[in-house]
Amino acid sequence: MASDSSEYVIGGVKVLFPCKPYPSQLAMMNSIIRGLNHGQHCLLESPTGSGKSLALLCSTLGWQQAQAGKCVCVSVRKQKYPGVKTVFTCNLLWVSAPSAETPRGRRKSVASQLSERLQVSLPSSPEEDEDFQPLGKRFRSSEHKVVLLMAFSDLQHKHMSEPCSHCPCASAKDGVKDKDGKKKIPKIFFGTRTHKQITQIAHELKRTAYSSVQMTILSSRKHTCVHSDVVPHFNRNELCKELLEDKEGRSCRYYHGVKKMGTQHLLQSVHGLCGAWDVEDLVSLGRRLRSCAYYAARELMQGASIIFCPYNYLLDPMIRENMDIDLTGQILVLDEAHNIEDCARECASFTVDNNTLQMSKEELDGLIKLNIRCSDHEPLRGFCCMLLNLICESQALLSERGYESSCKVWSGTEILQIFHGFGIIPDTFSNLKKHLTAVLEKEERAGVVDGKELMKTVPTISSATATFFKSIFMVLDFLFRDNCRFAEDYRVALQQSYAWVNRVPPDVPDANGFFVRPHPTHRKSARVKTEVQMLSFWCLNPAVAFSDLSRSVHSIVLTSGTLSPMGSFSSELEVKFTNQLEANHVINKSQVWVGTVGSGPSGRKLQATFQQAETFAFQDEVGDLLLQVCQVIAKGVLCFLPSYKMLDKLRDRWLSTGLWMKLERHKTVITEPRGGGKGDFDELLQMYYEAVKYSEGMTGALLFAVCRGKVSEGLDFTDDNARAVVTIGIPFPNFKDLQVELKMKYNNQHCKSRGLLSGNRWYEIQAYRALNQALGRCIRHRKDWGALILVDDRYRNNPNKYITGLSKWVRQLVQHHNTFSGAVQSLVAFCQEQQKVQVDLADSQIQTKALASCEKLPEAEEDTSSNLKADFYAIYLVSSFLKQTQKIEAKNSCVFIKDQSTNHKFCLFELMSFALKNKDF
Repeated sequence: MASDSSEYVIGGVKVLFPCKPYPSQLAMMNSIIRGLNHGQHCLLESPTGSGKSLALLCSTLGWQQAQAGKCVCVSVRKQKYPGVKTVFTCNLLWVSAPSAETPRGRRKSVASQLSERLQVSLPSSPEEDEDFQPLGKRFRSSEHKVVLLMAFSDLQHKHMSEPCSHCPCASAKDGVKDKDGKKKIPKIFFGTRTHKQITQIAHELKRTAYSSVQMTILSSRKHTCVHSDVVPHFNRNELCKELLEDKEGRSCRYYHGVKKMGTQHLLQSVHGLCGAWDVEDLVSLGRRLRSCAYYAARELMQGASIIFCPYNYLLDPMIRENMDIDLTGQILVLDEAHNIEDCARECASFTVDNNTLQMSKEELDGLIKLNIRCSDHEPLRGFCCMLLNLICESQALLSERGYESSCKVWSGTEILQIFHGFGIIPDTFSNLKKHLTAVLEKEERAGVVDGKELMKTVPTISSATATFFKSIFMVLDFLFRDNCRFAEDYRVALQQSYAWVNRVPPDVPDANGFFVRPHPTHRKSARVKTEVQMLSFWCLNPAVAFSDLSRSVHSIVLTSGTLSPMGSFSSELEVKFTNQLEANHVINKSQVWVGTVGSGPSGRKLQATFQQAETFAFQDEVGDLLLQVCQVIAKGVLCFLPSYKMLDKLRDRWLSTGLWMKLERHKTVITEPRGGGKGDFDELLQMYYEAVKYSEGMTGALLFAVCRGKVSEGLDFTDDNARAVVTIGIPFPNFKDLQVELKMKYNNQHCKSRGLLSGNRWYEIQAYRALNQALGRCIRHRKDWGALILVDDRYRNNPNKYITGLSKWVRQLVQHHNTFSGAVQSLVAFCQEQQKVQVDLADSQIQTKALASCEKLPEAEEDTSSNLKADFYAIYLVSSFLKQTQKIEAKNSCVFIKDQSTNHKFCLFELMSFALKNKDF
């Protein structure tokens, strides 16, 4: 346990926290522990920068350790204290010394009474509930010597694999039982959006007293593969599988070294990863030991108490199966869960194009011609033919939808009727799954090569074809499940459009019938307009995928800085969140400026609707507004737009009018790329950070980004990197998108029967969540400050509609400004006040450090000791004045004097005379 950890008892659970918690952190931990104690689900919103990661880790790990302390009781008693009576409390294990049987008429001891009471039932009154008893004053008596058995670190290592089923506190809510009937301690599966966020969480875990907990991080081969022949390629999954299946001596040598680091004992005791580690630590160890970090992380899951991973690993049934993740009775923590509904719907959906279908069919044709597992391959080929026929026969049913696009939509019930006509019913579908399992099995057969009998591996379908079948069968499994109860939650869409693709021209014979192929350098590919047909199985109900989790796990904890509005989660996910919390921010209200601006510098009203945003007048007004913001805000400014399309239009307009050049005179202007590799994006971010870091005066950097894009989630723009966030318009989803349209109709259809939000309300909430995420980039810690500028007249005209969707801490601070000039004046005053606070804070820190240094000075003579501190404080005042004029730079106990002709270094006590001699300072 860290020496600076504080101890708190919350809900009967001892929680070790690395610092004094904020009120929002205490509220979060209280809600989480209450939910874990009763097997309930939690929905918790806590603003970014309020320390929610620490609260999540400490509360869940503290509860888990308390459960382990309860469950080792009988095994410890039998091994070390035979014949000893055991007394249980909610979060500590006490042992009482044996005593003679209580004589008739004599009052029983408190320990005996408690033991009997807990064996009969749970306490029913506050006097009997140990949650209401102060820690350290629990049932001590002279008749029974009370002993604390051992620290949890020892208990966890020795006994978590053999928990006890005889604890009176054990219940169905505490977890599942193994084959021997012993209660298992729930594992914690901690999911977040990206691998980078997992690294941040691991760093937070290092700060806690739980840093030595047994853990693992599940990640993709992209982040963990260490094989030198595989790492340079983008298709690492396929290359890895090929190496593992190779029988000619090229099998992956790193995979066979997994045993070097595949257990918690080896990782911690032998290789020294005792504290919390991240993926880079495991990869570095894998390179050193020539061991596969990808498979080692999966092996470590068996003994881990907490498992970190991207949360699609937990939601997607295919990934759970591939990673051998069993969530039954476990604790599920999903951080950054504001878009969990979209992710759950995507995990139960699938889209395939006609080219993929055709290639899968041709691959199966080839295997059948070679007489390889024909009885299994032929039904699968028939399934591909069925889908191709469906696409072909539906061409006449397509209806126009926009320019060069058309579609046909079926409900889930209608598509099941169509499948029934093709002979696909629950029984035949079950057979298809068996055939797929059979063709994926590895098999070797004896064959004769050059007169020698050798064992040859039977060819199997490619990984692309296998992925297609697994994905489509996953969707069909949902459609057929529980007598087709999810059928109405699906829509199947056939979409036809056109795309430009690069295609090499075919060889054409000349007049004599000869084929003359040009030299490769002259044989250029041509861009050809090609028809594309997509068959999509869209799940419109996130509860379809989420139902597997909510029924089987012990507790679900959903948390984010931007869950508001929170009402949709219960209805959309069909999960009752008994414990809900909207926590306040940890900053003072004076540290953030939140204002709506409905007009530009020339007084033109600004509404970023589709029609308005297309006009040059709107684009020019927004440009002038942003230019003035950059002139009054120093350092970093983020500007979020609703779409890449608007970003492109504004940039093109401002380049033509010269406004873009004016922006570049004040700031380094950087634009978020629409696509591109991660390396290119990271390079642009680094340019932005460096431009902010080395800026002077009112200069800095301006970063244009898109809501729901790369910048809006998971990135940290702390302090000067985001002194202002400007949002242009309200980021509603594309209304013309077919999937959005179908989702809105679905919600309208079921809003009364299932308690769903109406289609329009769901549509608005998508915009608010994206907006809240963008605004959350600004304030990143307790001492941070910044301005949130919401540019759109709709906020002021209809606040009941457009302000209520903002996060609680933001909507409490919103001020509406009738004119842009009034907003700028308020903004300038806010920035000046915050800069003054920063200067005062820096001076206070210098004074504190100076006085602390004074205490360490050697004792002076008696006649001067009384004036020593006064002289030292006078020197501090002079140094503060010089610092404000930027003439000196303090470092440790010395001061560097900045002058054109001198660059001297003085001790603090020499500073006074220097300042008096150089009166120009």
